[in-house]
Amino acid sequence: MPKLQGFEFWSRTLRGARHVVAPMVDQSELAWRLLSRRHGAQLCYTPMLHAQVFVRDANYRKENLYCEVCPEDRPLIVQFCANDPEVFVQAALLAQDYCDAVDLNLGCPQMIAKRGHYGAFLQDEWDLLQRMILLAHEKLSVPVTCKIRVFPEIDKTVRYAQMLEKAGCQLLTVHGRTKEQKGPLSGAASWEHIKAVRKAVAIPVFANGNIQCLQDVERCLRDTGVQGVMSAEGNLHNPALFEGRSPAVWELAEEYLDIVREHPCPLSYVRAHLFKLWHHTLQVHQELREELAKVKTLEGIAAVSQELKLRCQEEISRQEGVKPTGDLPFHWICQPYIRPGPREGSKEKAGARSKRALEEEECGTEVLSKNKQKKQLRNPHKTFDPSLKPKYAKCDQCGNPKVTDCFLKPNWRSLWPGKRPSLSCRSLSRQHPEHQVASPKSWAVPWPEGPEPPPPGLLLEPGHVLLKKMPFTQGISCYLMWKDTPMSPFGPLWGPGNAAVGSRPQAGPALSSARVCKSEQ
Repeated sequence: MPKLQGFEFWSRTLRGARHVVAPMVDQSELAWRLLSRRHGAQLCYTPMLHAQVFVRDANYRKENLYCEVCPEDRPLIVQFCANDPEVFVQAALLAQDYCDAVDLNLGCPQMIAKRGHYGAFLQDEWDLLQRMILLAHEKLSVPVTCKIRVFPEIDKTVRYAQMLEKAGCQLLTVHGRTKEQKGPLSGAASWEHIKAVRKAVAIPVFANGNIQCLQDVERCLRDTGVQGVMSAEGNLHNPALFEGRSPAVWELAEEYLDIVREHPCPLSYVRAHLFKLWHHTLQVHQELREELAKVKTLEGIAAVSQELKLRCQEEISRQEGVKPTGDLPFHWICQPYIRPGPREGSKEKAGARSKRALEEEECGTEVLSKNKQKKQLRNPHKTFDPSLKPKYAKCDQCGNPKVTDCFLKPNWRSLWPGKRPSLSCRSLSRQHPEHQVASPKSWAVPWPEGPEPPPPGLLLEPGHVLLKKMPFTQGISCYLMWKDTPMSPFGPLWGPGNAAVGSRPQAGPALSSARVCKSEQ
């Protein structure tokens, strides 16, 4: 059967889908997709998969796609992130028998995408994108689609979409925000950009952004002329969004947990979904928020959800006939979450502020981040006051902490001319792999002959001394240096340039100079 393209693909394979659930990492798993389909979703995407990992790891393929397939979960589009045409096509070939189309993620704006060089951070590399889409269009038996973010300029966004269409893209999802619009800086999506793209291309277009309820869906279809509307955050807070309903949270929570029992998924996914569904109620019952975060089993999560339901029902019985107060309906109803924006009146430009700066501005210095709260839970005495942290000078060359005088002696420093050594030997080991010994958790360097004895350590071979056994990821500590002593405290040297066997001594009167790295202070 020939591969369908464009509008024929949308109308026949995708069955003219208008209500679409977005690809969401760790959130659009099979159980959630099935729940969304029961409540009006007509097309779903898998979470974004890493093409390179998908190609090389059979377990990754099995856990994220091959075991996540069932007849009720169609039509389905598998989304990949990639930056290499060959790798993208190899991954797509492995996935094409389990889906109706393969999507290339060109919209992820997160820092991990910047570091991995994929998602929205490829939108300026048009030649690379043309090659990726063209090769996939030629090699695959299913259509290739793209999900993009817009440029600030409408005309550039239009040319971008036309380039992808010309390369072989058969359906385009346009998120009406730029890659800089994320988190507290999201703002409103531009439907004007989406409308311009829809008019300029001859393939189906889905709109993404500003969708919180069914009225938004209908208004977007009407104002932009797109073929379908995609929802991400709105769907997470109300999976019945496409039905135009706002049911009691416990109805959908219990239904979702039943599906998870039939189609298991990682507990972290379930917990994240329950936090989204119960978001507004958990603002009222804070102690159950902590309980939901701590439970370790599916039944434990179900018990917390049941307790939330009972508390809501008690509150309903007490407030019968009472109208809701404030901007939101009763908190036990599935309803949108309005993301708070940056504080007004700031002198800084919103786009130039970091996420951490925004968190500090919003929360003040007394509120700790989630990671710091976890650390403090493990160690109640831990403090994060920057004024109490020791200050370390940094090496001018590599930026690692250094001591008052250079750890390496002049005769050692001559091995690497121009290098200002610091306490962290990790950078040296990476630059000079010839000094790495066989053990991956050990690192040795030559100790040249000279008037001063070497630091104490384990003899490896003539001219070498083992500084410390420690994984590279933790850095390497500096040993105590001995001055004004005729020999090592562990006994005589075994010859010029060699250290005797021994363990590290405690600091005492015999030491005239000691240097310890950051990790040991």
